[in-house]
Amino acid sequence: MYIIQAGWVILPEMKIAKQSSLVIDENKIVEVLPHDEARTKYPQASIINRSDCVISPGFVNAHMHLYGVLAHGIEPVVPVLSFESFLTDYWWPLVEDQLDATMISCACAYSAAELVNSGVTALCDVLEAPYAGYEGLLAQEKVLRSLGVRAILSTEACQRISGEMGWQLLEANARFVRTFKDDPLITGMICTHTAFTCDEQFLSKAVDLAVKEQASLQLHLNESEYESKWTQKAYGMRTCNWYDKIGVLSDKLLAAQAVQVDAQEIQLLAKHKVRTVHVPLSNCEVGGGISPVPALLDASVACSLGTDGYINNFFEVMRASFLIHKGVCCDPTIMSSRTVYRMATQSGSDALYPGKQYGRLQPNAAADFITINLAGLPTTVTEYNLFDQIILYRNPQDVQDVMVEGKFLKKDFTMQTTKPFGFLGRQAAIEAQRLWDKGRSVVAKNKETR
Repeated sequence: MYIIQAGWVILPEMKIAKQSSLVIDENKIVEVLPHDEARTKYPQASIINRSDCVISPGFVNAHMHLYGVLAHGIEPVVPVLSFESFLTDYWWPLVEDQLDATMISCACAYSAAELVNSGVTALCDVLEAPYAGYEGLLAQEKVLRSLGVRAILSTEACQRISGEMGWQLLEANARFVRTFKDDPLITGMICTHTAFTCDEQFLSKAVDLAVKEQASLQLHLNESEYESKWTQKAYGMRTCNWYDKIGVLSDKLLAAQAVQVDAQEIQLLAKHKVRTVHVPLSNCEVGGGISPVPALLDASVACSLGTDGYINNFFEVMRASFLIHKGVCCDPTIMSSRTVYRMATQSGSDALYPGKQYGRLQPNAAADFITINLAGLPTTVTEYNLFDQIILYRNPQDVQDVMVEGKFLKKDFTMQTTKPFGFLGRQAAIEAQRLWDKGRSVVAKNKETR
């Protein structure tokens, strides 16, 4: 049993307790008490002093691609001038179609370690590697289990290569869900891509599989204007309207991106209680736009945060979400630091694990938490500014501890369950170069045969 003493504790609904202790017994939170009461009630517990810290629920990365690190800095074979070009000329041929289990494993090890180091205790990954299939999922499962992070894994299924491959990838997801259904750490989800890579029959099959396996379904929603324009041309309506018509929208759906959604689509998302994931930095990188998160929140649409495999520093993602919308809306009062912090923690947990005791520091909840060191800040930390101080002025090096299921993944600023970052980086670099060479070779051969 541990008593973690801290200057601050972030409680459910973003309430704050000052000079309080978190009591941990094995893999559960026992309670939060003032320091003296905790020591008196649990005299045999080991005491860990974190008086300069805030104890917080762990950050939840609700949408990402762990393999994405391998593509950082890769040079496109042709200029990327649009979102469609980004996919067809760059991401699909050079990256997704070339991934194998070894590449996936090395990328997973590096990216997940980066995330844990920055305070992420749970993540939801979409593996976009059609030729890796179920083997790719197992490669990730092995790495993430050894690290000890909580994760939901899936492989993206769609029809862009062939209908048969799409069906196989759907079945791979279903198989993974069944295999790890009762696992306390690693679980699965059904996953598709977009309206422009999946037809009605395919999406209906995905929905049916999710119902059958009692799992959620996740997809990318209107990452740019391209998808909505495509559905308007193909079906005479915007994406969410089409999804509503064919029965895709529900409270079992996790929709990443939700960038180019109009007022009517927002109301549909709210009506069906769809959970959304905001990935602000990635949306900027691909030129997709800025998701109308303030409008989504005003409509009571659940919003969480994700990295999308682009920048794995979760503090940067929180900063982006906190600042970008103020600029877009010309309103400094929107997207308060408390709102953003809720999205990064409690809302993320609710999006991935509805009804489960994660993402909250309360009795009987899983012992998933982080401590963030506040020493060295130039101004006083108060209840009024605590969330601002964390989001704006803290970074991964300030995360002192990370615990998942009662196990320290990072303790006293030192990662406990992974190889050194230098080693992981070198391994990832080797596989990245192999990926780049493989992709360019394939593109060159395709040019020769035209």
